[in-house]
Amino acid sequence: MEENLFSEFEEVSAKQWKQKIQYDLKGADYNETLVWKSLDGINVKPFYHPDDSPQPVQIKSTLKWNITEQIYVNSAEKANEKALDALRKGAESIWFLFPSEEVDLQQLFKDLNPSETPVYLKPEFASEAFFLKLDEFLAPGSQVYLQFDIVGHLARSGNWYRDQKEDHRILDVLLQKCKNLQSFISVDTGLYQNAGATIPQQLAYAMAHVNEYLNHISEKEEVSKKLKFQFLVATGPNYFFEIAKIRALRLLFSTISSEYGLSEACDILAFPTRRNKTLYDYNVNLLRTTTECMSAVLGGANSICNMAYDAIYHKNNNFGNRIARNQLLVLKHESYFEKVANPAEGSYYIETLTHELADKALDIFKTIEKGGGFVTQLMEGTIQKKITESAAKEQEEFDEGKLVLIGTNKHPNPQDKMKSELELYPFVKHKPRQTLLQPVIEKRLAEKTEQERLKKEEE
Repeated sequence: MEENLFSEFEEVSAKQWKQKIQYDLKGADYNETLVWKSLDGINVKPFYHPDDSPQPVQIKSTLKWNITEQIYVNSAEKANEKALDALRKGAESIWFLFPSEEVDLQQLFKDLNPSETPVYLKPEFASEAFFLKLDEFLAPGSQVYLQFDIVGHLARSGNWYRDQKEDHRILDVLLQKCKNLQSFISVDTGLYQNAGATIPQQLAYAMAHVNEYLNHISEKEEVSKKLKFQFLVATGPNYFFEIAKIRALRLLFSTISSEYGLSEACDILAFPTRRNKTLYDYNVNLLRTTTECMSAVLGGANSICNMAYDAIYHKNNNFGNRIARNQLLVLKHESYFEKVANPAEGSYYIETLTHELADKALDIFKTIEKGGGFVTQLMEGTIQKKITESAAKEQEEFDEGKLVLIGTNKHPNPQDKMKSELELYPFVKHKPRQTLLQPVIEKRLAEKTEQERLKKEEE
């Protein structure tokens, strides 16, 4: 039996709320006092009301999301041991990073059951022989996702794997011959987030990125039906904006894929950004990654891979990995973050953000397409320039203390010493090499401040 418990109360319109707020402001300007503009170009209001809210976004969100463990494959035997251990301790999917095609697949997949456990494979190379060998090795029904991204590699490294024609030929071979791999193309939006792009830029670049592939294969009817996309998404600290970002990503992808007559479904693998992580007061990274993973869950990601709190300065270690995995276990099994599908649906604020971010991204996407497409604008340096400008604005806010990272530019602990802790070089490395274009460079906000503090430690 349904009963309206609030029928005796009169509804309050958005106009009435605003009038009441303006009365309480006692003459202060409403927009200057209560409306703030984010770096993403969104004006955030003090309240949201159904009178002003758009229709809820109808997205195909998942109820079940996988706790994912990332493993770098130096040795197939050791990687297999780590994978099995992670699965015993609560992980539900495995993400293998391949530096080389010289790997024993039989040993790597020993005692793993890809038909029940999703496995993501991200190669740092393009090899037709290896990809076909991998597909032949797998059994039908395997949940193995190959993250092959030639455009993303170009943006990250400044070069194709081999050359443009050969890379696309290998992609065509994958689409034509592979039967057991579940996904062939991934789009790494995390690169743009970690480099300082705004959320609308990240979404626009993701769609322009996708459109490069769709333009290439749209004429090949026999392969277009098999095409499957996976998005790699880095979630940042702006909690509600990041929830809306993932929802907007699904909305935009469904729009563009329907234009090509393809499935509107896509797979999203999310992970925390590195951009706001710090060396000093590093335990705060635990709080940052927790809220970022929460945004990913509530936004509707299929799989989530957490980042160890010490990942930027320590080598991969069991303690950091265990803490990162346990954060997700707590969210899933103790905080019940998988009991509701599409939990953000109906939130006036998030629904409005979703539409506004999607609209801004669509405008940027149209500009990119008018300029010749994503690869053309990469070659011309336009994409890199736009990201650099956005990153500079964010860096300026950090340097001025408007954007706060506790323990670094706010409430720093003078007793905190890091020099002896460093096992990895945590700053941007400049490797002189010949490239076709300027690569998109990832950079943390706190790098300059941390370098200055480390220099003082040495003195």
